[in-house]
Amino acid sequence: METVKDILNFEIVGIDVQTYLLAFLAIVGGFAGKRVAVAGLKRLGKTAERTDMAYDDILIAAANRPIEWACIIGGIWLSLVILPMPREPVDIEQFVNSMMRGGSTILLLWFGLRLVDGLTAHWEVKAEKTESRLDDQILPIIRSSSKVFIVVVGVILFLQNLGYSVASLVAGVGIGGAALAFAAKDTLSNLFGSIVIFLDRPFHIGDWIEMGDVEGVIEEVGLRTTRLRTFANSQITIPNALFTTSTINNWSRMQKRRIKMSVGLTYDTTPEQMALAVEAIREVIRNDEGFHQDFFIVNFDNMGPHSLDIFIYAFSITTNWLDFLAVKQRFLLNIMRAMAEVGVGFAFPTQTLHIDSLPGEPESLTSQRPN
Repeated sequence: METVKDILNFEIVGIDVQTYLLAFLAIVGGFAGKRVAVAGLKRLGKTAERTDMAYDDILIAAANRPIEWACIIGGIWLSLVILPMPREPVDIEQFVNSMMRGGSTILLLWFGLRLVDGLTAHWEVKAEKTESRLDDQILPIIRSSSKVFIVVVGVILFLQNLGYSVASLVAGVGIGGAALAFAAKDTLSNLFGSIVIFLDRPFHIGDWIEMGDVEGVIEEVGLRTTRLRTFANSQITIPNALFTTSTINNWSRMQKRRIKMSVGLTYDTTPEQMALAVEAIREVIRNDEGFHQDFFIVNFDNMGPHSLDIFIYAFSITTNWLDFLAVKQRFLLNIMRAMAEVGVGFAFPTQTLHIDSLPGEPESLTSQRPN
């Protein structure tokens, strides 16, 4: 034991062997910790694969390699901490600590970049299943922008850990960024508008929308503008920023289409005929497979200036415009046939003129005119 103690206390370059051994064991512990971390992450990954959520798999895959190197760097750092380092004429200890903190920042930066790659790869798979091409266009921008942001923040933290003052650099970047944002505010607002379209999905390519005075079919959604084909076959280019402040009416997402109309019958229609006419129209709707049968309204509604009005409120099953027109045409023709069977006629605007007398009319005709 005395011999072992003498060996451990033997100094090499002013440092005893015992300290060298502890430093060596710290490095070995770092590599051993790497093995343990690899085994633990592998088991954790298998557990995550059995879940329905994909984000835990992405998180574990992104953290796998950085954690392995963190164990190795942690062992080396502990080894250097154990070894006494000179402070004169150069503070080696402070330099090593700064470098190790910088290395930790690089590991976090690496983890962030791997996480961005994993998330965007997962979102790309989902984007391929959608009809819109906007998400396919935005995802590369999201990936690049996120990576640039992470790298910028990582470089600033790395320089700060090395002892450099980054306050002036951050202030300069902030002022330059504010000036750039002000100069490109319209472009940025359109870019954010495209992100809103991507997140909210108010429409897809091919949808028929109406926004203010603009109505047509979406042809293309870009990063700055959206192109819409009107029913007059002209193309309108709309800045994406307008979609964040305007009301969008998406006609293509109708679950059913409404028919709202009135049928006017002549005033010589008797009450019995009116009741038969109302019931005949109801029967037309019941016998037509193109209508929803859960709700419709047919009622004698108004005695107008020149007609007795029957109010009709119903919904077609189809939402396609051409198919809807076919259903509506069939419905109107069936109403005409039903009214003909009932024996009533459709009213149209008429006026009855009552003449009391005419200039120069013989008195014999005036006396014969009924009061």
